[in-house]
Amino acid sequence: MTSASDPSSSPLDLENIRRTLTRLEDTIIFLLIERAQFAHNPRMYTKDGFADVLHRDGFTGSWLEWLLRETETSHAKIRRYDSPDEHPFTPRADLPAPILPPLNYPPLLVDPTGINVNPAIVTFYLDSIVPSITRTVTDHLGKANDDGNYGSAGTRDIECLQAISRRIHCGMFVSESKFLSHPAAFVPHILNPNPDELLALITKPAVEAALLVRLENKARWYGAELGPDGEPVRDSGKEKVSAEEVVRLYREYIIPLTKDVEVEYLLHRLDGLSQAEIDALAAQQGPA
Repeated sequence: MTSASDPSSSPLDLENIRRTLTRLEDTIIFLLIERAQFAHNPRMYTKDGFADVLHRDGFTGSWLEWLLRETETSHAKIRRYDSPDEHPFTPRADLPAPILPPLNYPPLLVDPTGINVNPAIVTFYLDSIVPSITRTVTDHLGKANDDGNYGSAGTRDIECLQAISRRIHCGMFVSESKFLSHPAAFVPHILNPNPDELLALITKPAVEAALLVRLENKARWYGAELGPDGEPVRDSGKEKVSAEEVVRLYREYIIPLTKDVEVEYLLHRLDGLSQAEIDALAAQQGPA
């Protein structure tokens, strides 16, 4: 049991954050497996794909954008986006206020709502990830890569996007934890903005390499069909989702975009502080 003063019980303890990120690996892999069972269904992602249904009410976006808005409207009402680790894809101004009373979250981050990279997440997810993991089919009318499962596939898309978003925006917690571990190392590169130096301070190549190895192993296990002996069948043609694609998702998109979030957060870490507060942080060589 941990006490309230035990650093290991803090949401900003780096090991706690890493455990959260590791659990999100499992979540993302399983959600990709769920999405991969359907066809690409590109109709869901164009503004004219469901114009006959959606545009009657004045909505001009795509099927996915409509599903996101409807889903996030409900989630906003139950205060999902009051949490500092949740960021909606729908503009906050377009979402309703919660119908539940607010929770008193401790002030862990500096303005966590000021950074939102969800537009970039949607772009790489739709342009690169969905086409690479989904089944190739041809319907009875000869239409390629469309199985008509727009509701099921769209729901899986939303779940994937929300999990990836949470994982990437958790970078702000990582940055805050690393900043507090040695403020003096960061303060000069924030006062004289140097994103490259900040990136060097937060980058741990060995941790990233281990993450990618772990991801590949997980994806091969989770995505494999099991033989009679309970062991995975080593046949790439029978994988529920390609392990290589999961690794690529992290290597090319999730890890770099998380670093962008971390650096952007650090660049604003001293905003609103007095000179005396900044000087005190600059003098700290370790945890506060």
